[in-house]
Amino acid sequence: MNILEKIREMAKASGERIAIQGSREALTYMQLEEYSNRLAAWIHGNYGESKKPVIVYGHKSPYMIVCFLACVKAGRAYCPQDISIPVSRVHETIGSVEPDLVFTVEGELEAAVGRQVNVEEIREIACSFQGAYSREWQVKGEEDYYIIFTSGSTGKPKGVRITSDCLNHYLEWSIGLGSSSEEKRGAHFLNQAPFSFDLSVMDLYTCLACGGTLFTMEKELQSDYGAMYSFMENADIHVWVSTPSFADVCLSDKKFNRDLLPNLGTFLFCGEVLTTATAERLLERFEGARIINTYGPTESTVAVTEVEITKELLNQTIREGKSLPVGREKPQTWIEIWDENGQCLPEGGQGEIVIIGNTVSPGYYHRPDLTEKVFAVCTRNGKDWRAYRTGDAGYKKDGWLYYNGRIDLQVKLHGYRIEIEDIENNMARLPQISHAVVVPTIKEGKVNSLTAFVTGEIKGKTLHEFTREVKMELRELLPSYMIPKKIKYIDEIPMTNHGKADRKYLGGLVS
Repeated sequence: MNILEKIREMAKASGERIAIQGSREALTYMQLEEYSNRLAAWIHGNYGESKKPVIVYGHKSPYMIVCFLACVKAGRAYCPQDISIPVSRVHETIGSVEPDLVFTVEGELEAAVGRQVNVEEIREIACSFQGAYSREWQVKGEEDYYIIFTSGSTGKPKGVRITSDCLNHYLEWSIGLGSSSEEKRGAHFLNQAPFSFDLSVMDLYTCLACGGTLFTMEKELQSDYGAMYSFMENADIHVWVSTPSFADVCLSDKKFNRDLLPNLGTFLFCGEVLTTATAERLLERFEGARIINTYGPTESTVAVTEVEITKELLNQTIREGKSLPVGREKPQTWIEIWDENGQCLPEGGQGEIVIIGNTVSPGYYHRPDLTEKVFAVCTRNGKDWRAYRTGDAGYKKDGWLYYNGRIDLQVKLHGYRIEIEDIENNMARLPQISHAVVVPTIKEGKVNSLTAFVTGEIKGKTLHEFTREVKMELRELLPSYMIPKKIKYIDEIPMTNHGKADRKYLGGLVS
């Protein structure tokens, strides 16, 4: 599989087919191919052999995809940044990447970085630049294809490097999830996640590899049921890709059923726990649809396991009082459960989930210290493969992998991976807060919300005023999904015998 060649083939065979359908405009496969070629030629002509990653800033515009493809065709990785991310955090990412080129497809950045090219310039270059493009420039093999920044325990995001080989190996598998690539040809895919979230790779590139049409749903629609359902109905979605939490939001309205989406054939879920309750309601409302549960962190290229949740499996799981399995591993991948000493446990043993295989990242961008902590090389079947210690707890039974939450202080909320210490460090930057401890609320086996316990100086404010002020200031530092739902002021943080914050005790105070 070579995704760039697949798109090129589609442009030749079905060039007039819509590849990306945005809210205001659409691009065909031919336009996607030609525009990205021209922009790639412009990048190479102006920046030569530079291999610095390119920041692509925006939200859901089809021209973001043009920029992605142009970057890799010019031999450079791209780093997607959504406009919903606080500007201060975008600046931290820019500081890590130190780019010489930034594409601002939507919105503006004031950071002192390399050349910024806005959407008007991007359009002009894509439509009319005359420089010649060469396939010899494109990213290949073990070169970085994209870098996605995720939450880091230091309070600063860390960049996960995904190579061309990683992505192409992933796509060889993902095009067959739920149905064959032939069945998906021409299918309508839902894009719910922002492009800065690696779940979007599942819909974007799987769609393009199959010759489908990607319908991008902007964030504003997701808070307006009427507009959201109108979008879905008009899009006539065939392949649904989202977190289980987003499906739960839709299921809260009875209109979300087969009448709304008569041709929806496959649900693809990743990013967090799929509960039996969610699966049961989906099977009831969308009879005949296939529900595929997957698992995988950003460091292993989106997902590495899959299982179809049938009525039989669901009923068996409910009878046994267990959580749903997250599936069996894809080809050329080994999922092992290790103990704290790095020894592989036998089936049934509970420990840390370790992923070994051909889609594991080479590590974090310019962070060898962090890379060394969680990445390694393991020999399997006489060959060396990269391995990643996920920090996730789990076990295997009858070949199925079961996920049991986090070993460390990392959680997933609405599909977003969050380092608890990231939030705490940013809260501690606020002058009115001395100490902050954040604990998750667990409901039906997954994180439902976050509560922060803080000490500091209220300065005559009411608790309501204090909480409102803290949340307003946090919006300048953190994405909205990382801001605790509740903030509780306490006189002092309780400590364990080891001198650490007693998170277990504080968790018991959450109501």
